[in-house]
Amino acid sequence: MKSLFYIIFFLAFLSANAQATYSELVQEAMKTMNTSKDTTTYKKALSIFEKAFDKFPDSITDTELYYSSIIAADLKENDKAFKYLIPLSELIEDEEGYPGWDYVVGEYADEDYKNIQNDKRWEKLKTKALKRKTKFFSNLKKSKEEFFNTLKIDFPETLKNEALFKFLKEFKPYIAKQQQNYSITFKINDSLKTSYYVHLPLNYTVKKEYPVLIFLHGAVRHTKLSDFETKSNLKYWNRYYTKYADENNVVLIFPKGNKHYNWMTSDAGFFIVPSIVKQLKKAININDNKIFISGHSNGATGAFSYLMKQPNLFAGFYGFNTEPKVYTGGTFIENTLNRSFINFSTDQDYYYPPNANDSLVKLMKSIKADYKDYRYNGYPHWFPQFDASEPAYKILFSDLMKRKRNPLPKKITWEFDDNDYGNIDWLTNIKLDTIQKKSQWHKNLNFDIKKWLVNGKNNNLIAKDVNKKSFDFPRKSGKIIATYHDNTFKVQTSRIKSFQIKISPEMINLKKKLIIYINGKCYFKKKVKYDRELMLQYFKRNLDRERIWINSIKLTI
Repeated sequence: MKSLFYIIFFLAFLSANAQATYSELVQEAMKTMNTSKDTTTYKKALSIFEKAFDKFPDSITDTELYYSSIIAADLKENDKAFKYLIPLSELIEDEEGYPGWDYVVGEYADEDYKNIQNDKRWEKLKTKALKRKTKFFSNLKKSKEEFFNTLKIDFPETLKNEALFKFLKEFKPYIAKQQQNYSITFKINDSLKTSYYVHLPLNYTVKKEYPVLIFLHGAVRHTKLSDFETKSNLKYWNRYYTKYADENNVVLIFPKGNKHYNWMTSDAGFFIVPSIVKQLKKAININDNKIFISGHSNGATGAFSYLMKQPNLFAGFYGFNTEPKVYTGGTFIENTLNRSFINFSTDQDYYYPPNANDSLVKLMKSIKADYKDYRYNGYPHWFPQFDASEPAYKILFSDLMKRKRNPLPKKITWEFDDNDYGNIDWLTNIKLDTIQKKSQWHKNLNFDIKKWLVNGKNNNLIAKDVNKKSFDFPRKSGKIIATYHDNTFKVQTSRIKSFQIKISPEMINLKKKLIIYINGKCYFKKKVKYDRELMLQYFKRNLDRERIWINSIKLTI
């Protein structure tokens, strides 16, 4: 038994070293390829790749085949280019989840293989690839239809109001899913679409309600809308999202935006994430009180922007290397009082300086906001790339699993400068009147930033003196503070013309009169009844089982 153990150990040692040797050859080839684009360098790189293939044929991956094929094509060594390209083109999916046809008729094919497109073999390869592409999108459409397939449950017309309310609370038309991962196409407008990736828990069942975490990618000015998304979303910088989502049975969602339609730089795309949530609620059994947003860099700024402008659907927000600022309007920091935000910052970040994060923490403490900043020293802006970021994800998921949205908060504080964002929990359709004089208690909170880290000549960070405010306020805003207790609502307003209060029987006693005071004056005093049509309208719009509105009271100041 002892000799057998040493044989097994020796074979394992040889295998490990063989793999390392293959990796070393591949790394050498890649380094050579990236040195320059001249013929001599490319020939050397291709020779190293081929040496690795010959010595370790069982270790070859799609990535090495791809780079070998484009080098050979660039060198006009057609036989070699097709030798490496053909097996790639026949893949159902490669290591990143991309279909084989994408190598031949995808976005980069014309540039990658321009030197071999006059070869007769190219047209044959392209014809086969186009057929596979057609089949791929046909299957993608079927997959989407399967994802959104549910039981057909009608809303009973014979049920009395109270019974209908209970029926909606328990509404679950869901059926089992055939896959764990889905790429879902998403319509932006009549001429544009993108997609988002859904990763379900391994043992997803319709009998259970699941938390959802939506991850917003960064670099929004440099990304493109996509026809489909792949399992590459689950890897690399997102590996710890996948690890801890799987451990905690959390649904992961990865939307794809671009510079025009995103969650940070333009309001044109701000509808994307809330619309995705509403779509998901039609397909899978989501816990309405446990939907969260996270992101990195521009994506973290996007998460912060939803907290500031449209937190209704969400329980909490997270950001890695966040710039906590709204780019499309004012940053009204007291809106944080309605939810929570956890930021993971680093001391070597050019995106937002650590001293500014410190100032923000002090400001958040002064207003008693549920805001935390965890500082990691010695790491740059791309912190999620490092294994040292894993403890941050443990913190995130620990918070996520414990935290719930309060669907019917007793107090709301809301400020906005665009009527499109005049909605928060049970306050809706709030309209601005910026001609009014601002109330004395209505103040914009801000702080100075004196230092900003920038890249020096040798890519080392240096502290640059600046003189700027953290937040911008390009437009006049309105603000509303509202509370309810014992069937009485008390509302303070500044620069507000009108608003509506949505009513739930879980908020008030319908047998008693409801009283509403605005700025100390009584505006409403009578009983509220069920509005069946409105109740169904609200429910069908949001599919939110945790807060079902039975009426809405319109108030003009």
